[in-house]
Amino acid sequence: MDTAPVEVIRASDQAITALDPVRSRLLAHLREPRSASGLARELGLPRQRVNYHLRQLEDQGLVVSAGERRWGGITERLVVATARAYVISPEAMGPAAPPEPGERPDRLSAAFLLALAAQTVRHLGSLLSRSRRTGGRVETFALQTDVTLASPAARADFARDLAAAVTGVVARYHDERTPGGRAHRLVIGAYPLPPTEEEHHD
Repeated sequence: MDTAPVEVIRASDQAITALDPVRSRLLAHLREPRSASGLARELGLPRQRVNYHLRQLEDQGLVVSAGERRWGGITERLVVATARAYVISPEAMGPAAPPEPGERPDRLSAAFLLALAAQTVRHLGSLLSRSRRTGGRVETFALQTDVTLASPAARADFARDLAAAVTGVVARYHDERTPGGRAHRLVIGAYPLPPTEEEHHD
């Protein structure tokens, strides 16, 4: 099984398993195939404890078998994580997950931006799950940039101009009449950089 660059954890049982401190360390070390004894040496843990946690990860489908190897006259079983990194979908929170963005949202609120981000993770998790079943590629594209705005007035002007530009581009390409066309979700958001990120950006 090929290790995916990133996997979205959508089930609460999987999330609980992955968030255990020992198991999250194991997942980080299992980006390449390892044996239980090798992991025990690397992490300084008893092999029996490592085996227990590996079984929990395997039961949740986060770790899979990766063959065997001979080591010092002993045959060791190898395992590997299903992905190099994991993201936990808000849907793993069940009823406590953020709701879908409202029909009349406050577009200037952080809560609305978080709702959009949560929705995006949910949608991408579903698409990635389907792509693994079908072998197809998830057709996505993304843009990211930083902009320094001099004042609240400049921010308002920037938001207005950006909205006008995006509306114009969407109007130029949107075509719901052509058979076989596929709808895409476009999400644009902006937020102040946290102080540490802002210092790094400068």
